[in-house]
Amino acid sequence: MKTIPRFELYGADSLAPAWAGLVHHEVIPERSSLFGWEIEPHVHEALIQVLYLTHGGGTAVMDGARWVLRPPCVVLSPAQSVHGFSFHPDADGPVVTAAQTPLESIAAVAAPELLRYIRTPAVLEVDPRSRHAEALASLYASIGREAKMHTAGESGSGMPLLLALMVQLARISENGGSQREHERSRKAAQIERFRMLLDERFKQRWPVANYADELGVTPGQLGRLCRDVLGMSPLDVINARVVHEAQRQLVYSTLSIKQIAAELGFADEAYFGRLFKKQTGHQPTLFRTQAQRELARGSGLKG
Repeated sequence: MKTIPRFELYGADSLAPAWAGLVHHEVIPERSSLFGWEIEPHVHEALIQVLYLTHGGGTAVMDGARWVLRPPCVVLSPAQSVHGFSFHPDADGPVVTAAQTPLESIAAVAAPELLRYIRTPAVLEVDPRSRHAEALASLYASIGREAKMHTAGESGSGMPLLLALMVQLARISENGGSQREHERSRKAAQIERFRMLLDERFKQRWPVANYADELGVTPGQLGRLCRDVLGMSPLDVINARVVHEAQRQLVYSTLSIKQIAAELGFADEAYFGRLFKKQTGHQPTLFRTQAQRELARGSGLKG
């Protein structure tokens, strides 16, 4: 199996825990110029990245599909999506990297219809004369100002702005801003179908064979597809989705560990705990305690 590097920010050490309200802002040249404008395929374990190419050009690879980037366009890379870039030296535009878990938690309450956009890799073409282009410029500027303040309330203001950004991207997509399906690879389309099905069924604890049947492939074919595109086995992809939701529930809900386990399809709370610890290195109770302590510290609350 090929090894795909897993970073928070490309080439950097971890910035913040997966559940924290991280919102990071930079411009394309800041990082890309350091690597000769070539960002090799990699994965952000728990971060979503939304890049707005306003000048220059290049190509992107996401989950096995190659996309030609022509400005202005937005590239959305969710957590666990394998992506890389080859930019022209004159490429420019803002890049927002944020913790996907709290963003999903806000969206689940305020605008559940946005979840499928948050979780789906996409390249969206933007009409520079449209109201969407004006809105995007304003939102990226606001996110940039908040991200650079490093003061109390930064996360509380950054996440709603990011949600507003996702609203704009959903509108662009609905208005035909997505690149045509035939420009994407068959493997990328199959991976997207797998992930969409996983979002619908992961709480039912389906085995790999069930997903393969639903997708019209054999378990072996699904295994090769996931390893070729994502560098992970189908079971690893399934478990990552389960743990992602478990982390969200542990940090942002008041459900007990037993209730969370049951909601995620585990009849045995102990088995859920073992899986969670294997994936994260912590028992659910310890993870919840540490996460909530960090959130309270970040918001200036006494814990």
